[in-house]
Amino acid sequence: MTASVPPSFNPLPVNSIPVHSLEEPSLILDGFSKDYDTLVARLTSMYKNHGGEAFVVAIDAANGAQYGRWMNRLRTYCEEEDVPWIGIDTARYMKKPEDLLRQFHPYLTDNRAFGRIAADVSEDGYFQEGAGKKWLQDVQQKLKICSEAVKAGETPIPMVVTAGPGALFLCPSPDVSVYCDLSREYQQKLHRMGMGSLGLGESADPVETYKQALFLEWPVWENYRNRHLYDFDVYIDMNQPESPAWATLPALRELLAAAARRPFRVKPFFAPGIWGGQYLKELCGLPEDWRNCAWAFEPIAPENTLLIEANGSVIEVPFPLLLTSHPEEIMGGRNVELFGDYFPIRFDYLDTIDGDNLSLQVHPQQAYIERTFNETMTQQESYYIMEQKPGSSPIVALGFREGTGGSDLLQAVDQAHETRQPLDIGQYVNVWESRKGDLFLIPPGAVHFSGRDNLVLEISSTTWWFTFKIYDHLRLDQDGLPRPINRDHAEQNMIDTFDTTYVREHLIAQPKISRVQGNSTEELLGERDDLLFQVKRLRLDGPWEDHTEGGFVMYNLVEGQRVRLIPERDEEAAVEWGYAEAYIVPASIGGYRLEPVGPGPCTLVRAQVSPGWNTPLLPHHWKPGERA
Repeated sequence: MTASVPPSFNPLPVNSIPVHSLEEPSLILDGFSKDYDTLVARLTSMYKNHGGEAFVVAIDAANGAQYGRWMNRLRTYCEEEDVPWIGIDTARYMKKPEDLLRQFHPYLTDNRAFGRIAADVSEDGYFQEGAGKKWLQDVQQKLKICSEAVKAGETPIPMVVTAGPGALFLCPSPDVSVYCDLSREYQQKLHRMGMGSLGLGESADPVETYKQALFLEWPVWENYRNRHLYDFDVYIDMNQPESPAWATLPALRELLAAAARRPFRVKPFFAPGIWGGQYLKELCGLPEDWRNCAWAFEPIAPENTLLIEANGSVIEVPFPLLLTSHPEEIMGGRNVELFGDYFPIRFDYLDTIDGDNLSLQVHPQQAYIERTFNETMTQQESYYIMEQKPGSSPIVALGFREGTGGSDLLQAVDQAHETRQPLDIGQYVNVWESRKGDLFLIPPGAVHFSGRDNLVLEISSTTWWFTFKIYDHLRLDQDGLPRPINRDHAEQNMIDTFDTTYVREHLIAQPKISRVQGNSTEELLGERDDLLFQVKRLRLDGPWEDHTEGGFVMYNLVEGQRVRLIPERDEEAAVEWGYAEAYIVPASIGGYRLEPVGPGPCTLVRAQVSPGWNTPLLPHHWKPGERA
């Protein structure tokens, strides 16, 4: 690879919060740590001071979180102290996988990649009828066995531990409850190792397993976690099971409240792909045994986490927990009215430098995605060309050529698939020369793809799975299987009027200067009525004063070494970041200053909700008019 790769990309950004800046520092000093022993000691101290007939513990968990490690620690304590132990796993009360697959088939469908969002399913749908009563009967029966010895003073009161997903559902009034969380990133790693979606058996196909999680498991169980978050006593980050971080709920609330008042960066995650390139692999220091890196996500709110540090301990929490806890501080009041607690804009990278073309694809129109998939936000996109391979001739395909349309394209694609002869895409689709700094707007219904030797910064709505592949160059995926082609969905969503003239006049950005401060210039790059995001570019050559004006702002450093952002009300919350890294500035920040760091100027891409976007796209759990 010959494209120059700047140094210093940080793949593990930590958002540090000084303890002295907290409203109640004692909550962190006493209730935030990173090991098993301190929490076990805390729980056993509670046990010793408990005066009831039994000490009841609920260890709830996300799918894949190693909650058994906590059960084993508590059981070891009980054995050492001769405490009667009653351990129950929630799995014994769940329905069989074949029953769940049959019950949830309307959401999972027979399609390998697509289902329907299970917005009307709750956690009780996973459990056998009367599961709570069965659990109570089992506990009472086990308690009865040791009750005589307890009454006689021969043994201490028993410790009853119910553990696994849905523990708080089965055991709604425990003496102490903890939640063991695991990020989607780590769950997907476990999917590739054979873990299936919760309750549905082992994974034979990571694509289908991801579908099961995206359309069923995560809508049900992440909503359960978010709804009950403050019903738990302790939150445990199990992403590093050898050394888990934990916080009492008052401490977690304090951390989240502080994070919502500061600029922050999410932890990016990366994925290889059949068309992936080499630029991101080198830039981000990814493992040598990776063939390539196709995608990097920073941020894509439902799937990213934040690393939050205070008093020397670091905890990893899903970005949605921060949004659920403090939507107005982060999003701003107007954006909450439009999107609830769902963060509506994503940044991600598509790397084809020394890679290959993406598939020819299209994204669904809003009415179609709602009707067909029960998804509330369609996939609106844009491509910002951030880097290219020197000496190459990269392209972006966008829109139909004059005189052609979807039916002509599909007929040619069908013939290519039948004869196994490659399709000449340029006969049907516009192939545009792409240059560093170009922005291509991609509304729903526009056929498109990025060609090889581009590093694309995608600035898009926060929907990402609904890519209808029309033609994938007759290739197989990394698993040896054909990548899913979505002909029927594509046929119903391609817009023929997005043709050569329309694309040239409306979808290839023509920068317009919007503001000037000293030697620095801000340009408006992209804004349309059918796109919820607005894209600007800031060429920074000296200090730049700005304001969130009641809504969040996102920045990505697309040229230059480093940049610093200093909040006006709290200079101690200043952050600094490097090339290709992204920061979110919460609405609560208000005024702030940007400064280039290092020799020469730098360039930032800025994204925010378009001032002209007024269509509410609320998540299913959010009621219109609801406030934080």
